[in-house]
Amino acid sequence: MSKHSLNQENKSDSKEEIREIPLEDGEEKVLSNDQECENSVTEAPEAANSEAESISLEQKCAELEAKLAELNDQYLRKAADFENYRKRANREKQEIGEFANQNLILDLLPVLDDFERAIKSADTSKDFTGFYEGVIMIQKRLSSDLENKWGLKRFESAGEPFDPNRHEALQMERAPDIEEPVVKEDFLKGYTLKERVIRFAKVKVIMPEEGQGIGD
Repeated sequence: MSKHSLNQENKSDSKEEIREIPLEDGEEKVLSNDQECENSVTEAPEAANSEAESISLEQKCAELEAKLAELNDQYLRKAADFENYRKRANREKQEIGEFANQNLILDLLPVLDDFERAIKSADTSKDFTGFYEGVIMIQKRLSSDLENKWGLKRFESAGEPFDPNRHEALQMERAPDIEEPVVKEDFLKGYTLKERVIRFAKVKVIMPEEGQGIGD
């Protein structure tokens, strides 16, 4: 074997031994040109992907912030609209309560006008009979308007069986010839509004004699 061949084998063995020797702490790793190129090619896409992901996250954050600002603006507008609606509803409710009886008042005004004319006429003519007849006419007109337009009715109680749901007994007296309590006299008329009693009639009641059972 020639000297040149021995040198080549020694160099080859030396290179293989260098690859197999592990690095110790503090030693620098020397890369071949091929290895450096390979690592550079591998690291370049990773850096590009990382940068792209960072840009994408920033865009998403910006979009979310814009959407949040839009939703917050919508919320503030809705809250303002609701507050305005609430104030308007309360104001309308108050007005309804204050003017609920407006139509009734308008129906009563002509009655007041009639009373004023009757008083002026009586003051001029001194005719008591005419004044009395005029008041009766006004009373009838008022009762008719209240019943026809508003459902207000006055009910008679004298001679009717006593009903605690319609009558309030202010006085009582005993009678031997009756079996059930009966209204003898109206002190104050009772009224119903659309079939509901809104004022009890104040009455005098005749009761059966003591010891005589009701319904016997």
